[in-house]
Amino acid sequence: MPEKRSPARRPTMKDIARRAGVSESAVSFALNGRPGVSETTRARVHRVAEQLGWRPSTAARALSGEGVATVGFVLARPADTLGVDSFFLHLVSGIQEVLAERHLGLLFQVARDVADECAVYRRWWAEHRVDGVLVVDPRAEDPRPDLLDELGLPAVVIGGAPDVCRPGLSTVWADDAGAMASVVDELTALGHRRIVHIAGLAGLAHTRRRVATLRAEAERRGLTGVRSVTTDYSDAEGAAVTRRVLGGSAPPTALIYDNDVMAVAGLAAAAELGFTVPRDVSVVSWEDSALCRMVTPRLSALSRDSAAFGRTAARELLALLDGEPARSAGVPVPRLTSRGSTAPAARREEPPA
Repeated sequence: MPEKRSPARRPTMKDIARRAGVSESAVSFALNGRPGVSETTRARVHRVAEQLGWRPSTAARALSGEGVATVGFVLARPADTLGVDSFFLHLVSGIQEVLAERHLGLLFQVARDVADECAVYRRWWAEHRVDGVLVVDPRAEDPRPDLLDELGLPAVVIGGAPDVCRPGLSTVWADDAGAMASVVDELTALGHRRIVHIAGLAGLAHTRRRVATLRAEAERRGLTGVRSVTTDYSDAEGAAVTRRVLGGSAPPTALIYDNDVMAVAGLAAAAELGFTVPRDVSVVSWEDSALCRMVTPRLSALSRDSAAFGRTAARELLALLDGEPARSAGVPVPRLTSRGSTAPAARREEPPA
């Protein structure tokens, strides 16, 4: 591992506050020409800012109409899975909505893997292309937070753990554990005891949280026919896993899919095998979308405002760029919307002929 170096970081409002002996809010008032501080304090703050070489961030200049800032967003996912993933479409629309209000640009790039993503961050920083980045798909073993800390590049991790927060890196998190528990509550109340979770990428932190919660909920209820199977989120793997688990000697009576595309593919795969949804097997999609409401039967799904998720992440990054401290922000727990794809568990123990 290369030795970690200290970045040549820009002075912040916190540095000015410490040197001038005033609060950060007083520094903000003074430097932005707002009332709330005396002229003596204002003059001292400006003098210290000049001594430290402080300059408004590019984002701050953009907010005042003096320039244009750019926020970076890299996605290390197979390119052929992105066009059908409704979550990212809504997430980006929410991000763009907030950035557009402040005339900020969004630089988007698809990477082959996390190593390639890290190379993009290094290049962007060296070329002064972005003022901060939005990071998605946190991993259990993730090199990106340390790299961004090394570069001194402000960042917001979308979908991270609530207790993961460090200077210059905020987290916007969703309660995956609570959402999975609510799905298991609903399915077990309907009498389901054999449940298979057709999950996403195995290395993602949120996948591991969902898998661990499902396992814990099964143990708490004494259920032995419950398990998770990881995939690449694609419709092809969603259908393939569905055929495999339904073709076993004791097929599940309920399937939970980590996105809407896999759920719809699984619905078709189940029909090919002669299973009727929801009479023979119930289906739940983790993501709700128009796709879930266009198939027959309409899919029960966890509903959340993915665009609001994006707006929250963008606002948290702007706060970092404005000199505010890093923090952890939660979004509402996804709510299960029951539709035609869930029903009481069938009594049959063998798959239909």
